[in-house]
Formats: sequence, C-alpha cells, structure tokens
Amino acid sequence: MQTHKDINEGALVRKITWKIIPFVFILYIISYLDRANIGYAALQMNKELALSAEAFGFISGIFFIGYFLFEVPSNVMLNKFGARRWIARILLTWGAVSVACGFVQSANQLYVLRFLLGVAEAGFFPGIIVYLTFWFRQKELATTVALFTAAIPVSYIIGAPLSTWIMDNVHWLNWSGWRWMLVLEGIPAILGGFLCYFYLIDRPQDAKWLSQSEKDWIAGELEKDRLAKPEAKHLSTMKTLSNPRVLYLSFIYFVYQCGSLGIGYWMPQIIKSFSDKLSHTQIGLIAMIPYIFATIVMVFWSRSSDKRVERRLHSAIPLAVAAAALGTIAYVGNPFVATALISLSLAGLYAFKSPFWALPTLFLSRETAAVSIAVINSVGNLGGFVGPSLIGYVKGQGYAASTGLMFLAALLVIAFVMTILIRVKESKQHVELDLKPAKQK
Repeated sequence: MQTHKDINEGALVRKITWKIIPFVFILYIISYLDRANIGYAALQMNKELALSAEAFGFISGIFFIGYFLFEVPSNVMLNKFGARRWIARILLTWGAVSVACGFVQSANQLYVLRFLLGVAEAGFFPGIIVYLTFWFRQKELATTVALFTAAIPVSYIIGAPLSTWIMDNVHWLNWSGWRWMLVLEGIPAILGGFLCYFYLIDRPQDAKWLSQSEKDWIAGELEKDRLAKPEAKHLSTMKTLSNPRVLYLSFIYFVYQCGSLGIGYWMPQIIKSFSDKLSHTQIGLIAMIPYIFATIVMVFWSRSSDKRVERRLHSAIPLAVAAAALGTIAYVGNPFVATALISLSLAGLYAFKSPFWALPTLFLSRETAAVSIAVINSVGNLGGFVGPSLIGYVKGQGYAASTGLMFLAALLVIAFVMTILIRVKESKQHVELDLKPAKQK
C-alpha cells in the first residue's frame, strides 16, 4: 500500500491540475464568450435594432447589475448544495438565456435578457475560485487561478475570429449572422451544465481517481495551510458584507473591471474605427493579438507571484502599466501603435487578476472566503456596468472612445495607489492583511 512517504508531491499536484483545470478552463471560456460576444454582435446588431452608442453601452453593462444583485446569494447556495450541482445549474440557466438573446426584436427585450444573463451567471467565478481551494494549497493558488482565469483572454482569442466568422458566413433561414452567433455560442453552456454534473468532484475525499494515501496527503496539506494562518477569521454573511478589508478589495476590483471590460466590450468598434475597409472577420483576427500577448504575460506574472510568495506588488504593478498604456492611447493616431498599447494595457489588467485573488484567502477562513470573494467579485463587477456605459456615453456625445479610456486610466491610478497601501504581514505562523498605510518614520 502507498504511504505518505511514497507520495510524489509534484506528480500528484500535476495529476490534480490536469484533472480539474482543463475542464473548468473550458467552462470559463464559454462563460466569457457568452457575456462578451455582444461586443462583436454590435457590428451588425446596433444598426438592425437601431441602437445608439448609449443604448449599447447600457446593454453591455446591465449584465453586471444582475450579476451584482445575485452573486452573494448564489454563493450561499453553492455552500448549501455543493459546487458540482450549483455550478451545473448556473451553466444550464445562462446557456438558455444566451440562446434566447438571439431572438430579440427590440432594445428593451435585450435589456431584460442581458440582465437575466447576469442573474443566471452570478456565482460562477467565485464558486470556481473557492472550489479550487478544496484541491490546491496556498503556495499553488496564484498559478492555479492564473491557469483558470487565462480562459478570459483565451475566450477572446477564440471568440474574436469565431464570432465574426459566424456573423459573416452563417445566414441560415434568412437570419442575421449576429443572431446565429448568439444562439450557436449559447448552446455549449447547456452541454457544459450536464457534463459538469457528472464530471466534477466536490472534494478530494470523493475522488475515485485518487488513492486513499493521496486523499489523506491532500487533506493533511490543506489542514497545514489552515493551521498556518490562525488569524484567519470566520465571519457571517452580513459581517462579510460590511468588513472593511473586503470592501477595500471590492473597490480595487471595481476600478479594475471598469478598465478591463470597458476595453473588452468596445474593442471591436475601436478597431473598426482604424479603417472602413476592414471586414468583420478581419476585425476579429486583429482583436486576437492583444489577448494572445495578455495570456502569455498573465501566466508568467502569476508564476513569479507564487515563486516569491508575494501578492501586493504583483497586484499593483500591472495596474500602473495598464493605466500608463490606456492614458497614452488617446494621443496615438497610428493604428499599429494603438494596437500595441491596447495589448500592453490588457496584459497589465490580466496579470493583476491572479495575485489579487490570492489576497482574500490570506486573511479569511475558507468558508468565509467563499462569501468574501463573491462580495468582492459582485461589487467589483459593477465596474463592468460603469466602464462600457461610460465609453458609450462619451461616444454618444460625439467624442472619441479614447477620451473615455483616459478616464479609465485615471481610475486605474487610484486602484494602483490603494493596492500599494496594503501591507501584507507574513511570518512562519500566520499571514495577515493590514489595510492601514505604513507609518512614516
């Protein structure tokens, strides 16, 4: 029989990683594809439905209002029903709503369905983050989260050419290409819901593909993580909602989402402004470039964070880089330089993500972390309403979208300063997050 001494730590971690990460990675690609493909649909949809820039900005952002309102309740239900069942439910409902978006006939119908899409998808991301803490230790968490969240830029890499190709080439039953794109890209979420129910395992103890010794070793290592931070607090849902540390991190994430999703939803139209001769498929191919670069930087940066066991600077520096790049775009007329700056800004925004999500697990218990991550994600995702809506308003007033990007850059500077002011105290006994600025000597 295999004993703890026989356990090959690296091999076991890789075994768990290959069993879990590729599957949740694919699910997250589907998630972002279904929420972000509205940006590509706009290339045809805005004209067909007579949508103004302000209306499209609101349609892009209202998703996050539903997401905000139902994020925390969804994660409370995840704790009650288990990750496998609840995540499967999330996938099934958002897939159905995504397909329904292809049948809309007016802006008002699209407002309602985009809101319901946010309601349906609420809880998915924080639920997966908490799920990963059931399987991976603190020292592996940033890299693991990066491998999962790399699905975001990858979803754009895949979604940009796929969405625009469908729009240009699929016109069955005399339907517009953007309608077929929304329908065809919504179906994988429904299929993913069924697969999730039968494939995911809630905890290592229930995994038939692990030996008893491997299960015991994982349980022991996770227990060591828990004991290594005796200062970690367990808070009720209401106390978590009002916890200053949680709210502080929520605001940082809010500003981050303003920039990240402000660019994401409007990028197809920003690229289209480079030349009137670009086809939808060509726009999709150009849009791949920034996300390929961002994916590479994101994985490299998260590994650096894990190697140094450092989260604060690895969260702050990317924000500064993104702010500088966004602020410069407004002064650039060359489309090649503008694309390079968009690539740099997205690289900074995505590199920020993994080190940042390792912060809440440093000062809260695993149970409380589930709700705190949901709070941070839901409050932060309101930035997904503000960012796209702001750029829509600016464009609606006759200004270039780059003017709105300047404002987003200013917000990222604020987030950078707030992140720098976080002090993370570490010792062999515990890790503690202190949000008070260091005293000047």
